[in-house]
Amino acid sequence: MFHELVSRNEDLRRLVDKGYAVKFDSGHLVVRDVPYLDKDKNLRTGALVTKLVFVDKVQVKQQDHQVFFCGAHPHNADGTPIPNLGGGAAQLTLTDASLVVERQFSNKPLTVNGTHDPNGFPDFFAKIESYTQVISGPAQQLHPSANPLTFRVDKDVTTGSVFRFHDTLTSRAEIGDLAKKLHQDVVAIIGLGGTGAYLLDFMVKTPVKEIRAFDRDAFHVHNAYRSPGRLDEGEFDKSKAEVYEQRYANFREGLRVEAKYIDASCEAELEGVTFAFVCVDKGSARSAIFDLLLAKKIPFIDVGMGLNRKRDLLAGMLRVTYYPPDTGAEVRARNHAEMSDAPDDEYRANIQVSELNALNAALAVLRYKQLRGFYVDDGKLVHALFDVTDLKLQGETLAA
Repeated sequence: MFHELVSRNEDLRRLVDKGYAVKFDSGHLVVRDVPYLDKDKNLRTGALVTKLVFVDKVQVKQQDHQVFFCGAHPHNADGTPIPNLGGGAAQLTLTDASLVVERQFSNKPLTVNGTHDPNGFPDFFAKIESYTQVISGPAQQLHPSANPLTFRVDKDVTTGSVFRFHDTLTSRAEIGDLAKKLHQDVVAIIGLGGTGAYLLDFMVKTPVKEIRAFDRDAFHVHNAYRSPGRLDEGEFDKSKAEVYEQRYANFREGLRVEAKYIDASCEAELEGVTFAFVCVDKGSARSAIFDLLLAKKIPFIDVGMGLNRKRDLLAGMLRVTYYPPDTGAEVRARNHAEMSDAPDDEYRANIQVSELNALNAALAVLRYKQLRGFYVDDGKLVHALFDVTDLKLQGETLAA
């Protein structure tokens, strides 16, 4: 990736050719070995960090004129702080633990008449040159041998990402440290109906190590109306497994979708799974899946939807229930989810609407991310119901 970025972006190539210590980390351009003076006029070395906005897989542009800095505030040769470096203290988590961002700078380039250019820098080369001159100039006055052009190019670009494109959403939002909490999970999604399809779409975009999805049914027209993404007429009558695996093949690695039902005989399929989502609507199938997950002590979330028609309106509930690895049997005993098929089940109107499928999936993923420390989790909920009527969510803890 280092060679691709440098070869496809002229401004990055110029930085490398001139001798800047270029590195790429978590969707950012990093230029290390930048000399500067601290408040005591001691010579120190920092690093400039600036976001890469990916136009495609290898072409990048700037987000703005600002940079992050690994180091203390730079000072002049007389010991006074260098002015016009507004921005203040800031934090940004990078993969390289040796790079500790302490602050952010905002210094627009000057025009020929000495005013700040409102258009910012034309490219990354001009941006790094400008900031380096401002920050390193005083250090080079007192220490003529101090030189930011060390030609130290780090080609060990961050590897191991499951995504085929850089996750610029995470880097732009500066939540890379939170995303790391999901990296080691192997997630199973059992059932790819309306809610399961949206859940798969959400999880494909999370940096979990592996996703295993299971559904033996075929993909028909009605599925297209309650699943995310494109509509391709050629997908009809293919297995859901084939449709969804092909749909996301160009997005990430570590995705396996199998055309099979999960039951008590599928222990091997769930070997190594660290979390599961159950998205089935038959009580008997759910019961067998619960038996297996509880026996293997795999934590899981079961989702459900109960909608009914009242004359010319729909009402009902969405359900998200969490079964912890050690106390899942206790949650199961509360009978939040159906474990058998009603005698008249074949005559039941199974009403589902795409926006509620998507909401049910979103609530399940949100709860999963709470459990993994991505979102704040104050309630320790094991069971939550969303009422379509008044748009209220009510929850239940294990102690309740």
